Amino acid sequence: MKQRVGGTEPGTEHDLAIPFTSVRALLDSYKARDADRVALVDLDQESSITWGELHTEANRIANFLGDRGIGRGDYVAVLSEERLEKLILWMGIWRAGAAICPINVEMNVGYIAPILRGIAPKLTLWHETMDGARMTEGVDGEIVRFGRWEKGRKGGSESDEFFARLASVPAEPELDIDNAADDIGSIYCTSGTTDTPKLFVCDMLGHWLFGLSTIDFLGLTGDDRTLEYRSFGWNSAQGASLLPWMQTGCTLHFARRFSHSRFFDWVRDNRITFSIGIPTVINMLLDDPVEIDREEIASLRFMSSSTAPLAPERWQQFEDRYGIKLLQFYGCSEGGWVCGNRHYYNRKGTVGPPAKHQEFLIVDEDGNRCPPGVEGEVTLGGPQCVVASMSVDGEREELKGQRIHLGDLAVMDEDGFITVTGRLKDLIIRGGVNISPAEIDNVLLRHPKVHEAAAVGVPHPIYGEEVVCYVVGRTGASLTAGEVAEHCRADLPEYRVPKEIHFVDALPKNDRGKVRRPDLRAMWEEAQVG
Repeated sequence: MKQRVGGTEPGTEHDLAIPFTSVRALLDSYKARDADRVALVDLDQESSITWGELHTEANRIANFLGDRGIGRGDYVAVLSEERLEKLILWMGIWRAGAAICPINVEMNVGYIAPILRGIAPKLTLWHETMDGARMTEGVDGEIVRFGRWEKGRKGGSESDEFFARLASVPAEPELDIDNAADDIGSIYCTSGTTDTPKLFVCDMLGHWLFGLSTIDFLGLTGDDRTLEYRSFGWNSAQGASLLPWMQTGCTLHFARRFSHSRFFDWVRDNRITFSIGIPTVINMLLDDPVEIDREEIASLRFMSSSTAPLAPERWQQFEDRYGIKLLQFYGCSEGGWVCGNRHYYNRKGTVGPPAKHQEFLIVDEDGNRCPPGVEGEVTLGGPQCVVASMSVDGEREELKGQRIHLGDLAVMDEDGFITVTGRLKDLIIRGGVNISPAEIDNVLLRHPKVHEAAAVGVPHPIYGEEVVCYVVGRTGASLTAGEVAEHCRADLPEYRVPKEIHFVDALPKNDRGKVRRPDLRAMWEEAQVG
């Protein structure tokens, strides 16, 4: 039976194809279905856990936490790269009704201790390979080191505090707690590689709806075998991989990062049916092709592409080269999936229609809905969005019930497909005319000798701003500024053609693969001084 959540206003109610279910009930059902079916596969450690084993370990961890008074409303931080133990701990924390803070350890390490002090977790678990002393400096609450989980462990090594102690904790009787939809599920961060990170608070219903939107995009079932290679500290990996795994009981394979040399081996050897994709990965596989028989990877029905725009030409080239269907998605930290192409309904060059459980609206400067064909700002609302944001020092801003303005510009076509056209803060205003750098990027990327490119506005004494661009050429290709300018003039009016074309070895990006245009402007300004 379907479940309805949301408000009473038109368009704010959500029919849940899979009703909200507690972690306790999910683990019980998958154990009963087939306790020996593999649940998680750690490709780097070459280790795995079955649903029956996960059921036992999650209940044991929940009892461990419950004995320490940790439960609903409490925070548990986990400092670790992506590994089997991290997800076992995750299920145990949620099984206890607590919220997980899966801090992305790849961020600037100097931010981690201040973040933890602001969150104030009752327990912080850190993996033995981390710099635990520095990461937990000044952090209150219990701090425990963990190592490797081993099947049937009866003891533990001296380097492992947590799993060695856990071995003596019984899985039964089970902790009598079920997650509620309005329980806090996690506090996660933006990347924090060069800027101070933001923190967002997501409840269990928000996670659930994010996962259901992914299932709607892909048509995932319990028979799927999925592949993730990003940090579960990002909400994108949570909503795209972790929640659909929980909701369907499929098998989730994961690695700490993408490997060009191993990717298709992972797909072939594990008969992967869906893999996460990002434009950087797709471009790597196109520019340095892997010789692979399509029949060997025939199990792979879909790959996603998100975190940054993917040129339609590259999209088509990838499908032609590897015979793998790509689906472009669009998401954000504040609200999960915003839009997405569906396995049954998709259009190249767009990010698809609005996500099923997203209250999506494109508005003009006065906050009015934009009709099809008219560009405006993307705004979100509803229960898939985060309930609060937090500063690094722990100051919380409530967001539940508020519309979130993303600062992204987009336009909807007559069929409901969305094209993201740029960022409000990135707009180039030349002589009073708004120019979207994304439009120029897309033209640049159509040149066969261009690997990556980005346009940016820089100060100009007459026009206010002028268009310049930075280009990364394809390996071995000879490319001149004149060729690039001529290529742009074929598709752009003269005032939008870049007046300066700079060749660089790489574009500055954050760890999600998004180009950092402020860094490009800074590069330009430094060059003027020099």
